[in-house]
Amino acid sequence: MTDTLTAAAARRIALAAQGFGARRPGPDTTRRQLARLIERLGVVQIDSVNVVSRAHYLPAFSRLGAYPRAMLEELAWARKRPLFEYWAHEASLLPLGMQPLLRWRMADARDGVGVWKGVARFLREHRQVVDSALQQIRERGPLAASELEIGKKGRGGWWGWSDAKRAAECLFWSGELTTATRRGAFERVYGLPDEVLPRAVLEAPTPTRDDAQRALVRIAARAMGIATERDLRDYFRMGVAETRARVSELVEAGGLLPVTVKGWREAAFLDPAARRPRRVEGDALLSPFDNVIWFRERTERMFGVRVRLEIYTPAQKRTHGYYVLPFLQGEAITARVDLKADRKAGALVVQASHAEPWADDETPARLSAELQRMAGWLGLETVRVEPKGDLAARLAGAVPRVRSSGGSAA
Repeated sequence: MTDTLTAAAARRIALAAQGFGARRPGPDTTRRQLARLIERLGVVQIDSVNVVSRAHYLPAFSRLGAYPRAMLEELAWARKRPLFEYWAHEASLLPLGMQPLLRWRMADARDGVGVWKGVARFLREHRQVVDSALQQIRERGPLAASELEIGKKGRGGWWGWSDAKRAAECLFWSGELTTATRRGAFERVYGLPDEVLPRAVLEAPTPTRDDAQRALVRIAARAMGIATERDLRDYFRMGVAETRARVSELVEAGGLLPVTVKGWREAAFLDPAARRPRRVEGDALLSPFDNVIWFRERTERMFGVRVRLEIYTPAQKRTHGYYVLPFLQGEAITARVDLKADRKAGALVVQASHAEPWADDETPARLSAELQRMAGWLGLETVRVEPKGDLAARLAGAVPRVRSSGGSAA
């Protein structure tokens, strides 16, 4: 017999697993608290869009409050760091201990398995460029692609990348290079793994493909609390057959518990250690790349809202705006705001604001408080609400005209 859970209970389990509902330490966040959060999430997606803040800074803000932004940079790119970069969900930050679990994917990139065919082809067909990139980094130390003296600049293929950038990225995907640091306008600097990663990580045994994938599914299950097979597959972008096999093995071993969730069309799997809170309280603005909503099918199933990234949609066809952050009010997404950090004017601009049908009388004030918290964290002095969207008038009435800066600079 399998347990049957209500959709509300499943939503609470998922939110608690993701770190919502706990006290937010804000500026008092310690390095250990931030590292433990990322360990709990398993992966944080990196994105370069900076209209509000780059996406990888935002999940911690949503869960911890106005933590020091420089602290994430230290964890990710300082000389001694507990995180590393690799292609996990998308381009991602992950705990260093997970590096061996992704070596099978690096091998796939080298061998051209599945989606990695183009990477292996480039490594094979442009060996002179690839070898030159490796040699320069060996001799000169970590380098950005722009510092590599090889090939032609931006010929139009692969997002207009230069030969040097394509070589560096292919070597990154295949595990022959890693990120040494980031500099300037978020430019990746590539280094050799044996000069960047700790010896303990480099010397850690490489698990079998099956063992590594089982571990990744377990991490995904722990991070989500409760999930369908498709949810588990998406978290680390694994294959259909591989995920199905690993889930079946984990169920047989007791590492996952099959459950039924009322209203969910697919079978669900529960992390045996997942908390089952009676309530989840607290508010949060969610990056469109946040772990809790990045798989749009799961978001709609859990929260009853269709979340779409409209950055690439023509302006006249957008429904909610350019860079839209859903507002999590307790256990429900009650609103969405299209935000822009106007750094010159010192304002967090709400370009449009929309309410969900179940938003209540508290939504404008609670959303206003969260917007003010974000503005302070970004080093902005005011929140400005533009008169666009069905929530705009009520939100504008709840936002103080002037506020003082209360956070670290962006």
